[in-house]
Amino acid sequence: MEPGNDTQIPEFLLGFSQEPGLQPCLFGLFLSMYLVTVPGNLLIILATISDSHLHTPMYFSLSNLSFADICVTSTSIPKMLINIRTQNKVITYTACLMRMYFFMLFAEFENFLLAVTAYDRFVAICHPLHYMVIMNPRLCGLLVLASWTMSALYSLLQILMVLRLSFCTALEVPHFFCELNQVIQLACSDSFLNHTVIYFTVALRGGAPLTGILYSYSKIISSIRAISSAQGKYKAFSTCASHLSVVSLFYGAILGVYISSAATHNSHSSATASVMYTVVTPMLNPFIYSLRNKDIKRALGRHLLRGTMKGQFFKKCP
Repeated sequence: MEPGNDTQIPEFLLGFSQEPGLQPCLFGLFLSMYLVTVPGNLLIILATISDSHLHTPMYFSLSNLSFADICVTSTSIPKMLINIRTQNKVITYTACLMRMYFFMLFAEFENFLLAVTAYDRFVAICHPLHYMVIMNPRLCGLLVLASWTMSALYSLLQILMVLRLSFCTALEVPHFFCELNQVIQLACSDSFLNHTVIYFTVALRGGAPLTGILYSYSKIISSIRAISSAQGKYKAFSTCASHLSVVSLFYGAILGVYISSAATHNSHSSATASVMYTVVTPMLNPFIYSLRNKDIKRALGRHLLRGTMKGQFFKKCP
């Protein structure tokens, strides 16, 4: 059935767990993770904006990464919470496409941004004397703009490819959000071209950033090994330890999803594995950066102190 040529527009049913007894537990679990993810990443953004000491290329990328984390979780988790609360899992065809587009947009932006941050660490460690010249505001802005542009084009391409497919009127997506592969598998028409495009773009969008990250860290490791003192090596490595942790978590979670999907051929197993990079990773990123970063902790401490002092001032005022 052609969605554009038929009066009956297809609807999808989002499914994660069919066990009624698990619904309250799932609601509480995902709500608590969402309530940790959003404020945690907002604090990172607030700290980088409010503290002039953090107006550097690295923290500019970090604030964009936190923004992407908030958006990734916000395109999937609130809808799932509403579904659990209302026991209504229906999502319209248009809403499904919109959520799919924005989820891919922000997830891909995060993917490219991790490569940009790896390049920033490469310049900082391998070319420290020229760091501010190379990583100037214009280049940082262009790199972020390029990341947004490539993410938007990729997402638009995938949505246009989905629009050419025909769907039945009632289908269940065995996932907690409209995941691209799961939706394509439900098509009534031939989806060979869609899968071909997905595999081709995965090689480009996944291979290019990951290659850049691996190349940057190979150069970083070579530079660190050339440092004579152990203290110098530790200081150089500590500047990229947080980013390396986030990269490992992000790509490890995505790899786990693909391995789980390929090994079990079980859609619900894939949905469970997807929780790692859609919910858990964005939730842990603020902790990774704040706990291992003295500048962030100092900025947050100063901001909280100012907020406390303002609160005390207004209390004293009649």
